Amino acid sequence: MSRVAVEQLNALPVPKQRAEIVERKGTGHPDSICDAIAEEISLALCRVYNELFGGILHHNVDKGLLAAGVTEPALGGGRVVEPMQLIIGDRAVLEYKGVRIPVDDIVHETVGRWVKQHLRYVDPERHLVIHNALKPGSPELTDIFHRERVGANDTSAAVGYAPLSPLERLVYRTERFMNSSAFKDRFPEVGEDIKVMGVRQGDEVILTVAAAFLDRFFTTEQAYFQRKEEVLAALQAFVQAEGAPYFAHIRVELNTLDVPGRGAAGMYLTVLGTSAEGADCGQVGRGNRVNGVIALNRPMGTEAAAGKNPVAHVGKIYNLLAHHIAARVYEEVEGIEEVYIWLCSQIGRPIDDPLIAAAQVILAPGTTLADVASAVETLVQEELANIDTFTQRLARGEFTVW
Repeated sequence: MSRVAVEQLNALPVPKQRAEIVERKGTGHPDSICDAIAEEISLALCRVYNELFGGILHHNVDKGLLAAGVTEPALGGGRVVEPMQLIIGDRAVLEYKGVRIPVDDIVHETVGRWVKQHLRYVDPERHLVIHNALKPGSPELTDIFHRERVGANDTSAAVGYAPLSPLERLVYRTERFMNSSAFKDRFPEVGEDIKVMGVRQGDEVILTVAAAFLDRFFTTEQAYFQRKEEVLAALQAFVQAEGAPYFAHIRVELNTLDVPGRGAAGMYLTVLGTSAEGADCGQVGRGNRVNGVIALNRPMGTEAAAGKNPVAHVGKIYNLLAHHIAARVYEEVEGIEEVYIWLCSQIGRPIDDPLIAAAQVILAPGTTLADVASAVETLVQEELANIDTFTQRLARGEFTVW
């Protein structure tokens, strides 16, 4: 295993920088729907492959497109004119050792189950058409899984960091709060499609929140705007409590495209609670990074982790592992304000032996690189040596990817 390059990064930690931008796309956002479903299909395939053959076979389900349907929102309840269409593609083993794997059934059952569990008003039988386009993989990539040591099935780079900044945590928690069961019990008219954009200048924050409201709950424009103010007040109270220790002022702005007096055209109304019903398409890989946010002040890789094979595809493994290692380094090595972990694979090379592993650290005052370098390298080497345990955890779904 190669040595780990550890260097000091002479930069301001993100929370001390003057400007910061962070975004999170919530459960019902079209991109998040694609990521979540692709990952669930991969996990389902892992379970079936393990049950039938005692191991995980070649598959990648990281290509997905959610094509928006057509709806007519209206006060009192609109209608669905055309259903959404979900296309799931890439590769999977469909038959092995003479045994046919019911991949099409797995795709349809997994999609239906996820939709019923997470999108309250979407009926997967009526509102969604599912196209399974998974095909067998190439002989060389499939053969990786039958070699003595499973090698990386791609040449890919990833970066992870720790800790999350206060703004990153606030943006993440705000969406989770709005999509919690407690919030939905209080405000059932708020759909699952929620996007939070956080902008910080110094110690002042503006959160711009887009939340799909369900038209069936409102019979008048006045009722919509009154309820919107109640939702906004609840949000303001939440973010104030969450962010008070870190920010001097936080302002929440909700559904800023709304204009009173324009009827349905001036309100964010949906029939099913997601813009995918008639306004916005989604794709795997266009949403949150694996730590749950899109943080523009941070380095980011371009790999879509959701749906990728958890035992060979480094585009998934290294993305999640880099954040996991960074969290351990930050928590266990004293004197580090921020840490960035970089990993790069080489196709065919064992995944526990990356082409390069590097750590960049921003040190606390009074700490030198010599104080931390050995401990950082030891932690990185330890996690790489135990990567098989980590990939097994990935295959069990112990880490979220969006």
